[in-house]
Amino acid sequence: MHSLYYIGIILFSGLLMGKVISFFKLPKVTGYLIAGLIIGPSFLNLVPSTAASKLSIISEAALGFIAYGIGSSFNFSNLKQLGNGILIITFFESLTAVFAVDFVMITILKQPAPFGLMLGAISAATAPAATIMVLKQYKAKGPLVNTLLPVVAIDDAVGIMAFGISMTIAKSLIDSSSSLTIKTILLPIKEIVLAFVIGISIGFFLSIISKHSEGEDQLLIICIATIFVTVGITTTLNLSPLLTCMAIGGTVSNISPNSTRVLSIVDRVTPPVFVAFFTIAGVELNLSILKNVGILGITYILVRVIGKVSGAYLGCKIAKAPKIVQKYLGLTLVPQAGVAIGLAMVAEAMLPKYGAAIRTIVLSATVIYELVGPFLTKIAIFKAGEAHIDVKHSKNNTLAT
Repeated sequence: MHSLYYIGIILFSGLLMGKVISFFKLPKVTGYLIAGLIIGPSFLNLVPSTAASKLSIISEAALGFIAYGIGSSFNFSNLKQLGNGILIITFFESLTAVFAVDFVMITILKQPAPFGLMLGAISAATAPAATIMVLKQYKAKGPLVNTLLPVVAIDDAVGIMAFGISMTIAKSLIDSSSSLTIKTILLPIKEIVLAFVIGISIGFFLSIISKHSEGEDQLLIICIATIFVTVGITTTLNLSPLLTCMAIGGTVSNISPNSTRVLSIVDRVTPPVFVAFFTIAGVELNLSILKNVGILGITYILVRVIGKVSGAYLGCKIAKAPKIVQKYLGLTLVPQAGVAIGLAMVAEAMLPKYGAAIRTIVLSATVIYELVGPFLTKIAIFKAGEAHIDVKHSKNNTLAT
């Protein structure tokens, strides 16, 4: 069948299940994922995995839009109010998960060090997409959200750095000819810096050209074209589209006189893109892999959550964040998807001896995290008193708000 046919099925299914799931007081994004599971290979197979793989451009576009929106949280005036605490919190929540998984896999479960190092590094990654959708649905605002947004924005940078360093160490342990040098350790840092430099440069360009746009429609076209070109360039250069689009949003947020207008204009086109993105993600979550997880997969799932929650709490404590943030931030950092899967694919290619096991564990964990994560985020924002929509009436809201 034609790709547009499958896109139509995906949108209808996501829309329907999003409404159904609202009756059970669950986030709509969970409904989109469940819809994907139902119409995908795990159940009805209305959208085969081969068809879903051909729609990867939708996922790439959605992640670009999401990262662009997250970048707005890098407003210097807001970050100045939050202080250095954001960096402290991010490093603790990311690296505590890394060290916890490393320790348990290598020391307690007696797994090979390269295998444990790779899983530990991947555990740092957090998927902001599902979390952001929940925040949008319930219009969440407050200290918890103000802390969460910059944390998830910086989180991927820390995760990619940890992965690059761990990969270098793992390769040196496997291959005696692979030397561990300062140059190889600094390579991932170089790639991150380059992604930010490109993003900031494009952000300056967008801020300048947006001043000369004639009306909302022209501005919308300019913003979408900018994001698409950026994703294309960074993907071709093997850089992170997420980090680059975040840098664009952050630059616009700080230097553009009409930053709110430039940042929010893309909201006019994102609702169907996001519904398709999460429903496709559900299609690709094949439940059959769960039977292959075993004790290692279960341990990874549990230890990573413990590391994220305890690390976030400790970081917030040191940074003297509000009690509400200390208590609930960790629950919002559970989701894990795109970046983690991408890193698992890299690990599979670079370390074929352990790659298949790493990929199976990460994909299985994604199934659990993406279904449970949005619900935990909802609990956190409601417990923190930062959700500004009555759940009873949330079903009347638009799809992306």
